[in-house]
Amino acid sequence: MSKSIREDGRNYNELRPIKIKAGVLERADGSAYIEVGGNKILAAVYGPRESYIRRLIEPNTGIVRCKYNMAPFSVDTRKRPGPDRRSTEISKITAEALRPALMLENYPRSMVDVYIEVIEAEGGTRCAGITCASVALVDAGIPMRDMVVGCAAGKVNDEIVLDLSEIEDKQGQADLPIAIMPRTGDITLLQCDGNLSEEEFNIALDLAMDGCLEINKLQKEALMDEYSNDD
Repeated sequence: MSKSIREDGRNYNELRPIKIKAGVLERADGSAYIEVGGNKILAAVYGPRESYIRRLIEPNTGIVRCKYNMAPFSVDTRKRPGPDRRSTEISKITAEALRPALMLENYPRSMVDVYIEVIEAEGGTRCAGITCASVALVDAGIPMRDMVVGCAAGKVNDEIVLDLSEIEDKQGQADLPIAIMPRTGDITLLQCDGNLSEEEFNIALDLAMDGCLEINKLQKEALMDEYSNDD
């Protein structure tokens, strides 16, 4: 595999600069903030609380709902306010990615609401949002089997690279976002946009999983910083 330098100066297996902070919102039960390259994302968690929507009540477990939203000013061309098809899809897959890690059987007939607000977007917001939401869930004190962390790899200029920037995402040939539970390696999200050979897919998957493990260290550091500040 070629190890040529990318447009932003990174190696093929190098993440963008990442910053994570837990406990950033006083009025939420749990919250977190993440920067990944030019991405700036807030996550807030409310619950568990009794479900007030009758059709969503599960007698033996709780449910998790996610709302992913991009602020109108988060992209170069002003985005129309309110939900659209993309945000609805990402909201759904985020809930599905987080659900396996949550011990919601401890909270029957209850709900957990996760809000993800993209303040600035620069490629890879779904993975960054999942990573941020997972930290916010831990900050809320919700029992979890493991944290969930997201990262993507893809194909750019016929090379497999880690953590695509916005330009690479738009101009690249394929994108493979994943989310995993690091302790077991269980995959809770796997999507593929574009064409990859079987060999390229396996290389991209391994690269994305390695990226997830690196980001998970930052998740833990953010929570340790928050807990030490509480002391």
